[in-house]
Amino acid sequence: MTISSRESARAGRRRMLWPLLGLLALAVFIVIRIASPLQDVTLGDALSDWVTLSLSVLVESTPFVVLGIIIAIALRFWLPQGLLLDHLPRNGFTRRIIISLFGILLPVCECGNVPVTRGFLSRGMNIGDALTFLVAAPIVNPVTIITTYQAFGWQNGVLVGRVAGALVLANLVGWLFSLYPEQRRLLTPAFGEACRLDAHEHAGGGFVGRLRSSGGVFRTETQAMLVALVGGAFIAGAIQVFVPRHVLVDLGADPVWGVVALMLLAFIVSICSNVDAFFILALGSTFLPGALVGFLVFGAIIDIKMLALLRTTFSTRTLIWLTVIVALFVLVLGSGMNALA
Repeated sequence: MTISSRESARAGRRRMLWPLLGLLALAVFIVIRIASPLQDVTLGDALSDWVTLSLSVLVESTPFVVLGIIIAIALRFWLPQGLLLDHLPRNGFTRRIIISLFGILLPVCECGNVPVTRGFLSRGMNIGDALTFLVAAPIVNPVTIITTYQAFGWQNGVLVGRVAGALVLANLVGWLFSLYPEQRRLLTPAFGEACRLDAHEHAGGGFVGRLRSSGGVFRTETQAMLVALVGGAFIAGAIQVFVPRHVLVDLGADPVWGVVALMLLAFIVSICSNVDAFFILALGSTFLPGALVGFLVFGAIIDIKMLALLRTTFSTRTLIWLTVIVALFVLVLGSGMNALA
């Protein structure tokens, strides 16, 4: 078996994992639900809540994923070659600052930004620049800024802390990953190979050829993204139901542990960045401003749903380092804001 064949087989097994986990979760739910008359009613209610919360994550996220795939296809096949990338500055620092503002033109939430990032990578954007976009775009876009302002206004610097923190973090992440010597190892083998082939591929055949290529990419991207989204949504729903939330809320008054608590909450609830400000507003009187910003920045980049989506593109090692960098930065940002409050 050739290397490419082995990579394709591994990619196929990974694609099968999420549907199998989803089917297993559904089977467990059905069996327990059928037996619920003989069991504690609370267990049945908890499982019902689990399915409801999981489906709510899916309903909230799916339109943005589809929108992101459509934008990625437009970038790949329908816009002139190099329209965005060839006009960016050569200086890495300046280039990443501009890329971190791309979300203003592409206002989709974090779920939709994953396929858009895949589109950028397939058109030749380097990984550091792509991660700069991925980190900044969920927050530095008109929809998220407006909803955060509607929820908090200029109160306690939450809006400024969120947007400024995301811009600094995005450029930091992009710079750090641009220093990695073996860039291709940051991607999954299957996606890295796809990008290599795309570098030598041109969407020919006129309108019909591009339309056919767009349809094929839409099918493959939808399969990869939605399968991961389903698995991540059901895991997020299970943790929301079975992990006591009062444990997190009890930590709210501490300037450091409050930040950690809301980062964990953001990781668990996996709410879209376009609406998460209204969710956390209910805890605004319990937690300090830095903890609120920690929730709003960390959750827009790292949560259960996002890690499942990102795993379709980036290697496990990349996601571990990304999570560590984002977590440490957000902890410093939130704690610093609380110290100044």
